[in-house]
Amino acid sequence: MKFRMKMISFAALVAVVVSCSLAASAGEYYNRKGNILIADQFNNRVLEVDPETNEIIWSFGDGSSTAGPTSVVAPNDIQRVGKLSLVAGTGAPAGSELTCPNGCPDNRVMLINESGEIVWQYGQAGVTGSGFNELNTPVQNTYLPNGNILITDQGNARVIEVTPLLQIVWQQGMTGVAGAQFNQLNSPNSAELLANGDILIADEGNNRVIEVDSHHHIVWHYGSVNGTQLSGPAFASRLADGNTLITDGNNNRILEVTSSGEIAWEYLTNTQPGSVAAALPSRAVRLKNGHTLISNQFDDQVIEVDPKGNIVFSQGQIAAAGNGFDELNAPYDAKVVGDYTGLTAP
Repeated sequence: MKFRMKMISFAALVAVVVSCSLAASAGEYYNRKGNILIADQFNNRVLEVDPETNEIIWSFGDGSSTAGPTSVVAPNDIQRVGKLSLVAGTGAPAGSELTCPNGCPDNRVMLINESGEIVWQYGQAGVTGSGFNELNTPVQNTYLPNGNILITDQGNARVIEVTPLLQIVWQQGMTGVAGAQFNQLNSPNSAELLANGDILIADEGNNRVIEVDSHHHIVWHYGSVNGTQLSGPAFASRLADGNTLITDGNNNRILEVTSSGEIAWEYLTNTQPGSVAAALPSRAVRLKNGHTLISNQFDDQVIEVDPKGNIVFSQGQIAAAGNGFDELNAPYDAKVVGDYTGLTAP
């Protein structure tokens, strides 16, 4: 779908996106509450999986490592917005895929309908940049209640809020400047809108999670540039009780910390039989039932663990990358349809 930016109003564009969503054919199992959405990174696809059978209900991405209308390269994030899927086409770093020895860019955030049509996007396929409608390694996206989209534009060291008309209306971080000073980020890996209007950011390269207000001031943090509390935090979300759930990637663990910085819960992701030493978990989302859904990236699995650390669901074979039945390749993100506890509600 092509949008004529000078001829369509904001309201009309939102209506177009909504109508595209409603027009998608509603399969019996598509978008069913409880299904699992997975960004299957190095298989260049996003999936919707039936947790009872491990069968794929829906997918997007033809496996190509070239960004295009039917492909997504190394996606890092997916969430369901109505019947649309919001997907971050991150791109594959050099050496991560056999067909990408020098890396394969994607650099798009897309809304995709059930039929596999891209109905909206920010960023241009395969183009790396920081100008109008350009991104550099977008790793995460969040659909906001006002209809805008929050994009973690990692390679540009920024988090941006973008309207449906492709205008940036807010930004944290100085474009292309990695740092830890005022209004600076270093390889940010996620951003979430909190109920109080602040933004929670996993500032991965600075080994910290920060909460910033609209004026770019840090009002809460866990971890620090020179500290040892975190190493490469990949994701963070604020829980209903005020605690913060953090994916501490390089330390292969998931932490729940209180507002005062005390550890309330911890799960090590590389202790299963057969697990690799550097599993590097990339996402952890707390579910409404109290369980935690974890994308255990280099164990090639998505797992759901209960509060005692027991695995009650898994998708993918441990440390065995593949693209067949119940197989994944470095899954980067997973969420449950209809269960957005800890995330900005769509």
